[in-house]
Amino acid sequence: MSVQEIVNTFLANIKETRWPEWASTIAQLASVWYARLNNVWVYPTGIVGVLLAAYVYLFMAHPPLYADSILNIYYFIMSVYGWYNWVQKKDESHLTYPISWCSKKELLIGIGFFLASWAGIYILLIEVTNSNTPILDSLVSSSAITAMWWMAKRKIENWIAWIFSNLVAIPLNFYKGFMLFTLMYVVFLVLAWMGYTLWKKKMIYEAS
Repeated sequence: MSVQEIVNTFLANIKETRWPEWASTIAQLASVWYARLNNVWVYPTGIVGVLLAAYVYLFMAHPPLYADSILNIYYFIMSVYGWYNWVQKKDESHLTYPISWCSKKELLIGIGFFLASWAGIYILLIEVTNSNTPILDSLVSSSAITAMWWMAKRKIENWIAWIFSNLVAIPLNFYKGFMLFTLMYVVFLVLAWMGYTLWKKKMIYEAS
């Protein structure tokens, strides 16, 4: 496929994009923007976005992106958990979960969680679904699962996991014909890098 054909396909699919995908995209973009700023509004906006995305992936994709739809339900659960964590305070001026790097133990747990969920989701997809993209689908899901866990604890590594997840999600969504979601993940990739650099600066500032 030539570059011109890719552009034409992209524009044609954008015109056919239905309202749940538009609404989900706007809500999720707002969520990542708030996450970059370390603002708790990352979670209420994210909840709206992921519930709509679960609907799109399960009922509007052919064949359905089962792992991604289930992943967005996990996002919802972790958003509630993260929302609770982010508003907790040790005292009037100190958060219970400030921005920080993972400890060695937290890093190993996160990587182990990623590998185990990747294998588990991949096996599930090839055994009980008709997914035609099990490797990429499970990669997006497992890396995002780890990212959400780290984000709930305000760990800087969450942005590294998001960067990886977005790099896989871009070609996957393009292949499935979700052009607006493809564009959304490109923006997510840029925001994830910005979030990574900004959180590092915030941690240094707060520690000084």
